[in-house]
Amino acid sequence: MQKNILYIHGFNSSPQSLKAMKTQRYFHKNFPQVNFVCPQLASTPNNAILQLECILAPLNNREPSNNGTWLIIGSSLGGYFANYLANKYQCLAVLINPAIRPFELLEDYIGEQKNPYTKDVYQVTEQHMVELKAIEQSAPKFDDEQKNNYLVMVQTGDEVLDYQQAVDKFQHSRLIIEQGGDHSFIGFDEKLPIIADFLQLT
Repeated sequence: MQKNILYIHGFNSSPQSLKAMKTQRYFHKNFPQVNFVCPQLASTPNNAILQLECILAPLNNREPSNNGTWLIIGSSLGGYFANYLANKYQCLAVLINPAIRPFELLEDYIGEQKNPYTKDVYQVTEQHMVELKAIEQSAPKFDDEQKNNYLVMVQTGDEVLDYQQAVDKFQHSRLIIEQGGDHSFIGFDEKLPIIADFLQLT
């Protein structure tokens, strides 16, 4: 069956981000049979989720999927979206320095924003915080098989997010905690084989 990877970039990011491009190159080179999808996300949470769910639509409709199995990789805010989607569609998901409470973090970004990759100018609003809060997922429990759907990778030197929030929430899932580093996840290339193994591609 065809395997597909959905890579979800973070806030104010793009498929052209270094981590997204490294991931795409790695999977294209080592797993050419895997379909890699990384869309430019809409700037509002509701529209971004709708966009991502359209990619996963056959699962959403609970019909036999014509396009195989989906696996998810999410970075930062993309990790928050990946958590929601993985729970809804029961997919394996890798979360890289994931946002845990973005509806609090992004309060500081309300107002005009400019995406440095696309140059699009847009507004972050209070309504976006409401939309983000609405898709918050509970922490996987020790006796919940769902906990096995996650590989969570954090670096303690993350200057944007509190890594401990992710450690606390996903304490019963597979965790990689590295000392130092930053929000970009330094040495990410070295973790790609581990990601591929977790996604059962090896």
